[in-house]
Amino acid sequence: MLNNKPIEALIRQRFSCRTYLDRPIEEQKRQQLANAMAAANAGPLGSRTRFQLIAATEDDRAALRGLGTYGVIRGATGFIVGAVEEGSKSFEDLGYLTEEIVLFATSIGLGTCWLGGTFNRSRFASAIDLRPGESMPAVVAAGYISEKRGFVDRMFRREAGSDNRLSWEQLFFDSRFGVLLSPDSAGAYALPLEMVRLGPSASNRQPWRIVKDGSAWHFYLRRAPGYGPKGILGLAHIPDLQRGDMGIAMSHFALTAQDVGLRGQWVVEEPHITTPSPLTEYIVTWLEAAVAS
Repeated sequence: MLNNKPIEALIRQRFSCRTYLDRPIEEQKRQQLANAMAAANAGPLGSRTRFQLIAATEDDRAALRGLGTYGVIRGATGFIVGAVEEGSKSFEDLGYLTEEIVLFATSIGLGTCWLGGTFNRSRFASAIDLRPGESMPAVVAAGYISEKRGFVDRMFRREAGSDNRLSWEQLFFDSRFGVLLSPDSAGAYALPLEMVRLGPSASNRQPWRIVKDGSAWHFYLRRAPGYGPKGILGLAHIPDLQRGDMGIAMSHFALTAQDVGLRGQWVVEEPHITTPSPLTEYIVTWLEAAVAS
């Protein structure tokens, strides 16, 4: 639970808020967020991270607008900024911890929206004092949710398909790809899997795929064309956002599992499972406690 609220409720409550009230985040909630960020200093796969909450200034807004992402955000009065030491699983770790902070922000009544892009030369980088060997692939807008959504907000949700999610048949498999894992077969892990399915992702691509293999749950990244280091976004020096999406999926899975009394640990041990295409790559495995002990 986060702030005495069930993870499932927070995941269902959270949405990508793009229209905010022109109201600063009060000091008590700023301090609560600061405390949550201070505790998020190492990801489950070992990467070191740092977070900071900064106020939205005109310079920050201009930096985002220049990236073509900030035009869909109106009125955010705070930004959650994270930096991670570069490594093989750094973006997964940063995505994991950032989503924990996002869910905590949800628990104290704030709206949020992930923003991906190249921020290393922006005012955000200066605010967090980005160091050599660190990356800052995304920031999160935060503030008080406006009941009224603007036209751009509604259009963006419609174009991104933000209200739609892929089905179980497309995401979760039993023993190998192509064999459907039913909710009944998932047993106690049906709820953690459903919370993964509801997770946010870049352009709502939902790149996670999970294969149940006995007491192991293997997480795979199914890349969308154009994403990744060799895609169009990579050539434009946009960070590998879909690895961050995998961190979000891991966070939803582990937090929900722990919330309902399931225990396990993350390991990186690639199984001998044939993938359906070169665009599908292994990321990490959750081992149930009975296997890990």
